[in-house]
Amino acid sequence: MENNKTIVMKKYWIIKVLAAVIIWISVYSCVSRKSVPITGQEFVPKNERVLNGEMVFMAHCHKCHPGGEGGLGPAINSNPAPQFVKRFQMRHGLGVMPSLKKNEISKKDLHDISKYLRAWKHYN
Repeated sequence: MENNKTIVMKKYWIIKVLAAVIIWISVYSCVSRKSVPITGQEFVPKNERVLNGEMVFMAHCHKCHPGGEGGLGPAINSNPAPQFVKRFQMRHGLGVMPSLKKNEISKKDLHDISKYLRAWKHYN
């Protein structure tokens, strides 16, 4: 049978662990968004392909990757993977990311999304 001192020590340990978890969650869940520039300049697509990529991205990707940042899905602006790897992931889906089949999105649209992401990354 445990004595009172042991029980009290276990309670204090549990409280400390819970406090540490709460502090960790509060600190690391409040990551600032990098997609809003301080200058107030709007992103203007530089050509028709980037504009098409923006429209396709907004239709298919923005809900999980708002502005290329983390949302339901991870941030893709800071992802150093080459564009062909990102296109492969968009086409085939990996993990919880859904795949975009050829009848849903064309090869040209995939390349346009890549062009848009590259332009958006350099804009920020």
